[in-house]
Amino acid sequence: MAQIMDKMPDPSNRKDPQAQQKENVKSSLEKIKQKFIVMSGKGGVGKTSTSVNLSIALANKGFKVGIMDVDLHGPDVPRMLGLTGMLELSRNQKLAPASFSDNLKAVSIESLTPSKDDAIIWRGPIKYSAIQQFIGDVDWGELDFLIIDSPPGTGDEPLTVAQTINDARAIIVTTPQEIALADVRKSISFCKTVDMEIFGLIENMSGFPCPHCGESIDLFGNGGGERTAASFGLNFLGRIPIDPNIVLCGDSGTCYRDAYADSKVTQAFDAVAKKMAQLVAS
Repeated sequence: MAQIMDKMPDPSNRKDPQAQQKENVKSSLEKIKQKFIVMSGKGGVGKTSTSVNLSIALANKGFKVGIMDVDLHGPDVPRMLGLTGMLELSRNQKLAPASFSDNLKAVSIESLTPSKDDAIIWRGPIKYSAIQQFIGDVDWGELDFLIIDSPPGTGDEPLTVAQTINDARAIIVTTPQEIALADVRKSISFCKTVDMEIFGLIENMSGFPCPHCGESIDLFGNGGGERTAASFGLNFLGRIPIDPNIVLCGDSGTCYRDAYADSKVTQAFDAVAKKMAQLVAS
């Protein structure tokens, strides 16, 4: 804990730390046009891979994108992006986010921990403080999109984002089967409770293209996400098929889109990014 906080800008040197932190958060958010928190009702639905690939798809369309990993206990964004090393301070004494490309930069607790295998054992108030610093003490600059990757469920991290970023909108990730959709409905209830707009729903792991004949096999069923979106009057942003190469790329820190530019998954994320851009512009 001490090593992590030592790396962050020290608010105790300021005249009024709480007021200064609040001002820093406000100043950072004013430079970011669109803020989205990617949520899931349960683990194992591919939420982080969705956050990462969606961020890359938006960046490849020319948008300035930041991805903020607030999954404090299981941060995977740096590894999926192939980012290594620790974050450094910028010239204005803020944290400089790690750069994936000219248009995409990222911040994660993993990039502030010397040992990647150390457990983060924090209670709610410390999580709240860390997420506040991820926003206010990071030199994000001007962004078109901030994609916030949150842990599964409806706990401290998404609640802190909802309370701190009042114009953040939720993108909910699910898989087609009913057990996952039941948890999605809890995420929808959370958003309504904290007065957070739901931007849309993505159905991940939606069909597996047979490597031999190309026909799609519905391993987890089909269409449940779209039906759930329709029943709640939400935007359905698209389906993402299964591709084992996403797992291999994530494990090796290789950019999936660079390795498989013509894959159905890449095409699906491009379609979701295009739809997002159209919806925010309308």
